[in-house]
Amino acid sequence: DAVLGTGEVPEIVAALGSAGSAGFAERNPAYVPLLRANGTAVTGDDRLPTYIYDAETPRLLATPRHYAYVKIAEGCDYTCAFCIIPKLRGHYRSRSTESIVREAAMLAAQGVRELLLISQDTSFYGNDLGERGALARLLRALNRVDGLDWIRMLYLYPTTIGDEVLDAMAESEHVCNYIDLPLQHASDAVLKRMKRPGTHASYERLLDRIRTRLPGVALRTTFIVGFPGETAGDFQALERFVTTVGFDHVGVFTYSHEEGTSAHGLGDDVPAKTKRQRQARLMSVQKKVVARAQQARVGQRVRVMVDGPSAEHELVLRGRTEGQAPDIDPLVYLTDCDPAELTPGTLVDGEIVGSRDYDLLVRPVAVSAAV
Repeated sequence: DAVLGTGEVPEIVAALGSAGSAGFAERNPAYVPLLRANGTAVTGDDRLPTYIYDAETPRLLATPRHYAYVKIAEGCDYTCAFCIIPKLRGHYRSRSTESIVREAAMLAAQGVRELLLISQDTSFYGNDLGERGALARLLRALNRVDGLDWIRMLYLYPTTIGDEVLDAMAESEHVCNYIDLPLQHASDAVLKRMKRPGTHASYERLLDRIRTRLPGVALRTTFIVGFPGETAGDFQALERFVTTVGFDHVGVFTYSHEEGTSAHGLGDDVPAKTKRQRQARLMSVQKKVVARAQQARVGQRVRVMVDGPSAEHELVLRGRTEGQAPDIDPLVYLTDCDPAELTPGTLVDGEIVGSRDYDLLVRPVAVSAAV
């Protein structure tokens, strides 16, 4: 047996080399954690993971063949109070643009039509290397890769989205008009305790700037309710923010008291029942926001990427607009379809004819050529 950490992928081969031996495989001493007096592990900077895969690293797609996730960086340099990722993943380290573009081209050659760029902070890409504007240049380079229809970014950080990135999005036809921006809260007091940069007012200015430069952009965010010290007033500020901003997609999580985070020392003082109630309340607010927005969209033409058959009916297919990411966002249901013609990865133009909860109902008009 072998127990390996997130930064020990190269050690897998060494561990397999000891197969057949009794007990645990020998560990590389560089990865053995230090221990505090109470027996808990602590990892110094010199023992944090440094590994990051590249285009030559073999991989098997765990997604349907028409879309794939590509990690453009690993690690994180922020110290958010609720998060332990920096201790697990190490400092932020970007892959080279050449490596990412090479991997994207290989995936496109295998039939991938949508690329999802991920990291712990995608908008920080290249900053660790002193390369200003690196993300904008990466987007433009990926936009030229043959075979890719959609390029989507996930996990952007509110303080690292520069105008050059927004301009690159606007100018690149294959980059989705979609921004995933985990804000976590909108109360200044809670944001400060969370050790999150920014304020309610700065977030509003950022969202206005994004919408000005990217008309019609789909905005996704996530929030944490029940963080230590969150008052009824703090939660009401968050409610008003969600109502006023009008996000397209919102995820709401209850605070989890994790050992190893700085928030663990604050005490978990919001009752579990209150956390669940606030989560349900905020999702109820968001559901009303979405219902109004979807009603206004009836009759609009949209382009949909087919994901596959639906369990609803043999003539109904699942798909997404460029404003919907796979796995995390609501769906489009395409009605009156020929599954033989509209295979996964196909782009189809359609008309929005209605909605159901968070999902859209779309009637196909024509199969579209790849953009």
